Amino acid sequence: MRKIALITIAALALAMILTPAAFSARKTIIKIGINAPLTGDIPKVGEGSKYAAMLWLEDIEKAGGLEVGGKKYDVELVIEDNESKAESAVKANTKMITQDDVLAIIGPQSSKQAVPAGEVANKYKTVMISPWSTNPNTTMDRPFVFRGCFLDPFQGPVVANFITEEFGFTKAAVLYDVASDYPKGLAEVFKEAWEKKHGAGSVVAYESFTTKDTDFSSQLTKIVKSGAEVLFTPQYYNEVPLIVSQAKDLGWKGPIVGSDSWGSAETVELCGDACYGLFFSSHYAAAGAKGATKAFIDRYEKSYGYIPDDVAALTWDALQLAQQAIQNTGSISGRVDKDRGAVRDALARIKDFAGITGNMTFTEEGDPIKCAVIVKINDSGQYEFYKSSCP
Repeated sequence: MRKIALITIAALALAMILTPAAFSARKTIIKIGINAPLTGDIPKVGEGSKYAAMLWLEDIEKAGGLEVGGKKYDVELVIEDNESKAESAVKANTKMITQDDVLAIIGPQSSKQAVPAGEVANKYKTVMISPWSTNPNTTMDRPFVFRGCFLDPFQGPVVANFITEEFGFTKAAVLYDVASDYPKGLAEVFKEAWEKKHGAGSVVAYESFTTKDTDFSSQLTKIVKSGAEVLFTPQYYNEVPLIVSQAKDLGWKGPIVGSDSWGSAETVELCGDACYGLFFSSHYAAAGAKGATKAFIDRYEKSYGYIPDDVAALTWDALQLAQQAIQNTGSISGRVDKDRGAVRDALARIKDFAGITGNMTFTEEGDPIKCAVIVKINDSGQYEFYKSSCP
């Protein structure tokens, strides 16, 4: 009898655990995924993303949780390293969605990882906001995928127009990584925009290399001999210093202009005064920032010892967007599939969001309408605002 009684008690206890009432009594935690390159080719990009997310979480915790519909919820960050690899970014998204039950994902940052990871997020109907991916394919035909930055079809003409207006040049060269979505796509857009302004053949050298290459002497020799007046290279902080120094060693005298991938603090740290005076298009400029942007910069620098790059600032904006969307849903049901859909709809409705990288209103594709900034690396190695270009 004792054995039967014990079995009965155990069965009743199990039944109580599995009842809907017991499920509803469980504490709902809002989980936000961070898909970032903490290792691999561009770990500084991942570090900036992680640090910005930690500051955001700090604010949430100080407020006693994220308030939605008058109720406060604990928030947890699920941080996954995509190793700067497309396949790892896909695995990270799949894990966070199917195992960790994240409500939304911030990242990946670069297009090479964001494009395939976005396919996974959209498949599982989970909001993904890429702070830094400018390739159109990231969000195209993916209603659950958004971004916090302008697109390459906008950035390419911005750079072409700036070079034309600033220097009056008519012959350009391009050097880019053919194996990476971001530089390849932006190089193509720039070439099209430049030749639309200056005629067919006005890009007099169009040279490529492959990811992890470190010797660009063959391509740069052709560029130096091409008669080009300016070199456009939309590469990352680990490659820019090599390209700049090798170009100058081979006799290049003209300006070298970059894109938003130059925005990492590591670019000028590794390049030194060889990069002083150069320009690149970006999302914000730290030197001379004001208001909420300056407050973020000061706080980040105090916490981590260096000025945040555009990736960190864009990650901050992406998290603020996610937060506003979650709050705008009005309630959290605890059913993650239902809540993900509500967050997606709320995010799509956001208008005139005041971010530290600029104001945003989303298009139907999940892309923000926002301005680009032309940044000059000044003689102190700071990223200084030079001019803006708006849609």
